[in-house]
Amino acid sequence: MTEKNPYRFGPPRGELWFWLWVSLGGLALMGFALFYRGFPDGPALAEVVMLPMLAFGYLGGRSVKRLIRRQHP
Repeated sequence: MTEKNPYRFGPPRGELWFWLWVSLGGLALMGFALFYRGFPDGPALAEVVMLPMLAFGYLGGRSVKRLIRRQHP
């Protein structure tokens, strides 16, 4: 039986680097907005801080994990 790459349908290495840079850019823009406009109060905290941190943090963390473990075709 032949051994196939279990990650053959996953994103390639270049795409993982792309998503890592997009996530870092998004976090940098969020940081700039917080620096420029100040820290929000109330429900805007979830929209301006928590949701971007969750989305960009997940994308960046997933990309770093897969690049380190070489989980790409």
